[in-house]
Amino acid sequence: MANFSFDIVSEVDLQEMDNAVNQANKELAQRFDFKDGKSSIVYDRKEKKITLIANDDFKLRGLTDILSTRIAKRNISLKALKFNNPEKAFEGHLRQTVELCMGIDKEKAKELRGIIKGLGLKVQTQIEGEKIKVSSPKKDELQIVIAHLRGLDFSLPLSFCNYR
Repeated sequence: MANFSFDIVSEVDLQEMDNAVNQANKELAQRFDFKDGKSSIVYDRKEKKITLIANDDFKLRGLTDILSTRIAKRNISLKALKFNNPEKAFEGHLRQTVELCMGIDKEKAKELRGIIKGLGLKVQTQIEGEKIKVSSPKKDELQIVIAHLRGLDFSLPLSFCNYR
C-alpha cells in the first residue's frame, strides 16, 4: 500500500524579499519627509537581516511601515520578520535590525506535532531538522491536516511542499 506524504516548512523567498526591500528603498528616496536625513534600509541576504537606520523614533516607525507594506504586497508573511529593539547609532540616529525567521525550531515543531495528533487522524509526523514530514496511507487525511494548519493563526508562516 502506497504512503503519501508532504513536508511542512517555514521559508521566505529571498528574491521576493530582495525585491520588496528595493521597492521600499525607491519609496524612501521619493518621500519628502525623509529627504533631509540619513534614513536607510539595508538588506543583507547572507545574514538574512534587514537594518533600518533613521534620525528619530518617528522616522523609524515610518521606515518599518514602508518596509512592512512592501513586504506584504509581495505576499511574504510578516510573521517571518522579527523586529529587534531599536538601539542608538551614530550621531543620535536609531538603528533597528529585522531578522528573517527561516525554518521550524524544535519547540515549534513539537507544538505542530501536538496539533496534528490532536486531530485524531491516522497520520505519522517526523521532525527532520527544520521541517516536519507528515505521511499517511490516505490522501484525504493529509488534505485535512493541510486545511487545518492553514486555518490556524500560528506564530510562523507555514508552507507545504513535496506533496506526493
